[in-house]
Amino acid sequence: MSDRVSADPGYDYLDGNAAAGPLSELFAVDITGARGRCAHCGRTDVLATARMYPNSHGLLLRCPGCTEILLRLVDTGDCVRLDLHGLSYLELRRL
Repeated sequence: MSDRVSADPGYDYLDGNAAAGPLSELFAVDITGARGRCAHCGRTDVLATARMYPNSHGLLLRCPGCTEILLRLVDTGDCVRLDLHGLSYLELRRL
């Protein structure tokens, strides 16, 4: 089974800014302003441009270029699991 999502307009998503709240529990900075590169297609942009699918299990961000998964965040109640396998890097700028 593929992680790809059809370009079917029936899929509703929010932009990556919607992930700011849940991600702020893990990061001391606004992570949606961080630049990352999609490990699949090589697109580089801030996470705010990613597509967040709110009906997924947990928080799921997909690349707006190729729709592959960039980031998964699952809160089990006892712990929070963060999977960044879809990003070849994530760049956080110092203020």
